[in-house]
Amino acid sequence: MSTARPQHEDLIAHLTRTSPLGPGEAARVVAEVLSYYSETVEEFVRRRHGELKSRGLTNDEIFPRIAAELPARRMAPPELSLRQLRRIVYG
Repeated sequence: MSTARPQHEDLIAHLTRTSPLGPGEAARVVAEVLSYYSETVEEFVRRRHGELKSRGLTNDEIFPRIAAELPARRMAPPELSLRQLRRIVYG
């Protein structure tokens, strides 16, 4: 049916019952969501920085925005200063 782990089969079945998704599509959605939320803080910061930079935002706009987004992550990390966020991106 899918490549999702057995503990996610209930979620996949729920999605196929409550949406127009087929089993394969639902499994891909579940895998993508799990992947999105399994990012480390560093991976998230680097990804978001790249996304926002590509939209033309400056670092002065980007780092406060990322700092505000971090607490909403699935496993909220400790609060990071703007300096710590910059270090994640630039080393």
